[in-house]
Amino acid sequence: MEKLKAIINSISSVDRSLEKEIQFHIDNLTKPPGSLGKLEEIALTYCLIFNTLQPQWGKKRLFVFAADHGVAVEGVSAFPQEVTSQMVRNMAAGGAAINVLARHVGAEAKIIDIGVKDSLEGVSGIIPKKIKPGTNNIAIGPAMAEEEAYQAIEIGIELAQEAYKEGVTLIGTGEMGIANTTSASALFTALLPASAEEVTGYGTGIDEITRLKKIEVIKRALKVNQNHLNHPFSTLAALGGLEIAAICGVILGAASLRIPVVVDGFISSAGVLVAGKLCPQVKDYLFFSHCSDEMGHRIFFERFGAAPLLDLKLRLGEGTGAALAMSLIEAAIKLYNEMATFSGAGVSRKRK
Repeated sequence: MEKLKAIINSISSVDRSLEKEIQFHIDNLTKPPGSLGKLEEIALTYCLIFNTLQPQWGKKRLFVFAADHGVAVEGVSAFPQEVTSQMVRNMAAGGAAINVLARHVGAEAKIIDIGVKDSLEGVSGIIPKKIKPGTNNIAIGPAMAEEEAYQAIEIGIELAQEAYKEGVTLIGTGEMGIANTTSASALFTALLPASAEEVTGYGTGIDEITRLKKIEVIKRALKVNQNHLNHPFSTLAALGGLEIAAICGVILGAASLRIPVVVDGFISSAGVLVAGKLCPQVKDYLFFSHCSDEMGHRIFFERFGAAPLLDLKLRLGEGTGAALAMSLIEAAIKLYNEMATFSGAGVSRKRK
């Protein structure tokens, strides 16, 4: 735990001393002020994170964490648990949506087995970091021991540190795990806080009867784990997933190194919520890629005080939204770096 405390203590809010100069450059580009909308905001945020007037662009890397969830036995998903390992194999072979989009935006997709039930023995293209073969059923007790949650966070931190050393300047989060919307909804319920009804959606495409069952399972989970819900970390261990804990770790590790993170959807936002409760300053280092079609995601944005870049009704996860948003962020930095200025191009400014 000492390493985690040290990482948290090393995270500070972004230095805003260059904000006026950065904004002056943005306003001096050959366009009406503010006409590039959110792209201008993205460029400003990126420059502030790196504390520079001349932002550099390096590698883009997506971390896709895969793990199983014991709560799947409660029948809360439209798909059987074995789909987790089947999809991980598909990702390892390059055939999943995240592989296609990562290739499209020129990002590296790193697939990490943090807790898949299947051993995945002999499968190449996967980073083996398995802590345990899936979490326990949160409806009858804690998902994992606190030490296991800490291990998952630590792996996320180490991967962020490795990315930094290898010249990565933009990290994206992703995940795969049948029943992980149940764990994420439970975390939102406990930590936002919110009611289970308002943050529990249809996940992989369940019907209304199953959604109501899912809500009941979450309420049971909160009740049986109520003695563990007095701190963000113990709440994560009680209700979360190994992939959610690892995402939390990536966010903390990246913020400590001043690397921006593009957050994917509903599940990744659960990792953000835990990280933000542990260290509110991490919010300065985040881009939220999109608003998921999972109903609780809008509640998260309202209460966390953040706004997504896209709203495409995505609900796949895997890091697909993060990959798409990476291209927008790259476009914003290219505009900042490559557009001519009014003075440089000899273009007249707007009449006063």
